[in-house]
Amino acid sequence: MPHIARLFWILLLACLSPLALGERLRLVTDDWAPYVYQQDGQPRGIDYEVTTLVFARLGVEVEWQFLPWKRCLAMIEQGLADGIMDVFQNEARQPYLVYPAEPMSDVEFVLFQARARRHAVTGLGDLADLTVGTSPGYNYGAAFNDAPHFKREAAPTHEANFGKLMLGRIDLAVTDRKGGHYLLRRLGLQQQVEELPLVISRQAQYLGLARKPGREMLAQAFAEELRQFKQEPAYAAIINRYTSDTGNILNAVEQQESGTAR
Repeated sequence: MPHIARLFWILLLACLSPLALGERLRLVTDDWAPYVYQQDGQPRGIDYEVTTLVFARLGVEVEWQFLPWKRCLAMIEQGLADGIMDVFQNEARQPYLVYPAEPMSDVEFVLFQARARRHAVTGLGDLADLTVGTSPGYNYGAAFNDAPHFKREAAPTHEANFGKLMLGRIDLAVTDRKGGHYLLRRLGLQQQVEELPLVISRQAQYLGLARKPGREMLAQAFAEELRQFKQEPAYAAIINRYTSDTGNILNAVEQQESGTAR
């Protein structure tokens, strides 16, 4: 039955979608390791590989462009891109985004601290008078975003936040748990930085497609194929490859800090 359903969606897409005419799907995203990022000028990541493979099975060609997150959001809202990778669902985006029913992955935003400068944090109230490093435009949930009793200080990259943490320029850094530990391995900071137990928020992240003719159907076909692929050994192999990666990322602490919510 899964193979019949897959064939149905592929045939329907070929018959009805504008993409069947050879249109290339242009996806925008930012560096969000280990889900999607660039290394040596080439796109990599769990969700990059999965998305590329799923679209290939559907006969759809994909072009990737990496930009600051705020610009990605602006481009998709203005209709200048066909899709955006690893975006959260919210009502404000419904008029211009179509989401496949199956999420790409789930994120848990947690706090990280330098082992040399520990803080007793079990709830948001314990952040009083502290400075937390964030990423411009990321949505950590209303409770965190709107809390008045601590300072949020944005950095241009997640790597830069960990660098600032090591230099004592911020007290804590907030990022996705999987992404945070991935960067600690890549930066060689596993012995100097640790995760706090408090979970700031949990959210699913999706492929978002620009609302154009044929995109609702494409989203349904993508979701069906993605569900199928998640049951295959190749999916687990992709995740294992990135969660055990220990390569090197250049420290970006001294990059210019400027404004980016998923």
